[in-house]
Amino acid sequence: MPATDVDLGELFGSAAALTRSMRGEFDPRRFLEALSSQLRRLIPHDRLLLLYLEENGRTFSVFSEHLPDTGAQMSGGIGWSYRINVPADRCSFGPRLRAKESVLIRNAPAELDASLPGDRMTLARAMRSLMVVPLIFGERVGGVLAFEKRESDWFDERDVEVATGIAAQVVVAIQHQRPADEQQRMAAVEERTRQLERRVERLRGALTEQYRFDNIIGQAPVFSEALDQAALVAPEETTVLLTGESGTGKELVARAIHYASRRAEGPFVAVNCAALPEALVESELFGHERGAFTGADKLKRGRFELAAGGTLFLDEIGELAPSAQAKLLRVLQERQYERVGGTATLKADVRLITATNRDVERVVRDGRFRTDLYYRLAVFRIHLPALRERDGDVLILADHFLRKLAERMGRSKAWLTEQARQLLLVHSWPGNIRELQNAIERALIVADGELISGAHLGILEPAAIAADSPSRSDAGVSSAPLTQPLAEVERQSVVEALRRAKGNKSNAATALGLSRGALYRRLRRFGLIA
Repeated sequence: MPATDVDLGELFGSAAALTRSMRGEFDPRRFLEALSSQLRRLIPHDRLLLLYLEENGRTFSVFSEHLPDTGAQMSGGIGWSYRINVPADRCSFGPRLRAKESVLIRNAPAELDASLPGDRMTLARAMRSLMVVPLIFGERVGGVLAFEKRESDWFDERDVEVATGIAAQVVVAIQHQRPADEQQRMAAVEERTRQLERRVERLRGALTEQYRFDNIIGQAPVFSEALDQAALVAPEETTVLLTGESGTGKELVARAIHYASRRAEGPFVAVNCAALPEALVESELFGHERGAFTGADKLKRGRFELAAGGTLFLDEIGELAPSAQAKLLRVLQERQYERVGGTATLKADVRLITATNRDVERVVRDGRFRTDLYYRLAVFRIHLPALRERDGDVLILADHFLRKLAERMGRSKAWLTEQARQLLLVHSWPGNIRELQNAIERALIVADGELISGAHLGILEPAAIAADSPSRSDAGVSSAPLTQPLAEVERQSVVEALRRAKGNKSNAATALGLSRGALYRRLRRFGLIA
């Protein structure tokens, strides 16, 4: 699934660009290609389909289809228009679509019925995740917009929310091409669009609440000081440079700065500079005109343009290509730029926040990063400490992730053993908060029952660390090496559960998330009963 929640601020910028791209003569293939290009970062998909519902109300016709490319050096994709009828009354989710409901299929082979012709056509495309939203013209469903992905469990309810808003935009675009005798339906469509805009405003408020500084978890003084500095600079237009190891939460703090600033109503656009090919970095940041270079078959708006009125976050800024460094410096100095191959001057109306996990001063000394650009970016510098430097925060964060992920997985009774908590404390966390979250998620997946032991975390320390650790016997914690076999860890967990339950096997089994029979099998396996 997408690594992160849908960014509503970015949605607004992309929606504006989408509306502009849909003007002019209606060409189904070009229309769907432009639509797919605009949506791929918001709703990643492997196939996008536009289907009309015939006047009989019982048959969908595939009007246009688009397959986004997957090659990094390619532009555009494969798109075509054709007519294939899909019987809505012989498709398992057809009635729901005709009733104006959106459809979310997380695992097509398990949820669809291969005996139905409509479902068979979906299964034949080897797509496992499916999200279908109705196109509502006035009071009737006139078609659907379908997103497909080869992986299972790809789309979620938040994607449906965004796709519903996009569907309203598609309806408006198509409606503009309809004959004059259908224009009276526009009033109903516009009212629905206004309703969706109000819903988006409510979601925007929820998003602002989510990224408040006081919702960022951590009590260590060194981390609290960094957050205080971020809150201090947030209301200003000052350029901010965030430093710290990978996984320390730099993007989270950047978002908090954005939503606490005067630009909170504008988009937040994040770019990973390390992921941009050198040949395309200028085009990605500043956009390009049609015909600017081979393969530039249409106008592309860059990230600076998409972030207009809001915040542009450039992560891994130390990886930016030298040519792009020079152009970025000019933008910061003059507050304006041109698209690649263009002559029109555009205003750089963005607040810039950058981040790096490198020793940026060393990179500057080595000549790999411009000194003048560095001083432009580091007007206000904030260093985010590594997790191992945040005394006491490891267990606070671990409990937060356990609660959050366990609720999502239906494992709300899951708990960490004392041995697992001690292991969390002695681990060096080279991957920082991201590694901690992944360890908790992995443990919930592999744990047998509700008890999570150290072995389930998958972060075993070298034996030397355990051997050099001071004895914890005074605290009632076993000083056994942390690298002991999984079977021994499981045995200790069973013994600990029995001790806590004062020998009551039923209570011990419940605490372990096991049936009474499963507990007895383990007791016999470990030689604890005859």
